[in-house]
Amino acid sequence: MRSDPNAFVSAEAHYARFRPRYPKELFALLSERFSLDGTQYALDLGCGPGTVALELAGLVGTVFAVDPAAGMLEQGRALAEERAVGNVWWKQADSSGLLALGLPPLDLVVMAKSYHWTDRAQVLVDLDKLSTERAGIVILSAGPPGTTPLPGWAPVVAEVRAAYLGSVRRAGEGVYPEPEEAYAATVGRSPFGAVEVVPFDQVVVRDVEGVIGLQLSNSYSTPAQLGDRRAAFEEDLRRALLAYDPTGRYEETIRTEALIATRP
Repeated sequence: MRSDPNAFVSAEAHYARFRPRYPKELFALLSERFSLDGTQYALDLGCGPGTVALELAGLVGTVFAVDPAAGMLEQGRALAEERAVGNVWWKQADSSGLLALGLPPLDLVVMAKSYHWTDRAQVLVDLDKLSTERAGIVILSAGPPGTTPLPGWAPVVAEVRAAYLGSVRRAGEGVYPEPEEAYAATVGRSPFGAVEVVPFDQVVVRDVEGVIGLQLSNSYSTPAQLGDRRAAFEEDLRRALLAYDPTGRYEETIRTEALIATRP
């Protein structure tokens, strides 16, 4: 399966603005685990607007930020300029074309909520060819369904979204690619067979506009999919959220599971 460059079309600015950053403890762990000292080459595969790349940039020599969506890369470049980050190399490419990018030997590869968009077995074979012997592969995800309880306001969002887009999770021109097996099982059969999973929890509090913006950042509820019904969707969701909790304060505990894999 190849990444769908259209999955997040029209969602790019919302993704950059409303998706939370990853915990600082995650990057501290990666820095310690892989002895990052400002000299390494790192790849952020499926980088989106650089959520990981811009954090890694302060820990390594160069970050190669690769994504199939031009709009995501535009957001990333703008954020890099805003934050005065100059050691990120932005490249529009699909995960299936990694071997043709001319990358140097990689010391660290991170896939943040992007591994499911790839040919999961093949991308690990390719990364084996592209990485140093001591390199690490890090896959960031929310963990299996049910890993953390959904916030009380999640069913409110789901009901409004289903009224406009149906109950099947869309993704660009297709449907969301649910994994057929746990990532750890797939990775465990790869050259990077030494696998551990480290969880990180963080509490995020959003206002009404933050919750709405988050929905517009998702591949299954982009502005493009809503089309001319977007304004009505936003108004119905705003009304439903405020009916659920008039304070306009919506808290969520987000769990990030870092699957860290190295060669045995």
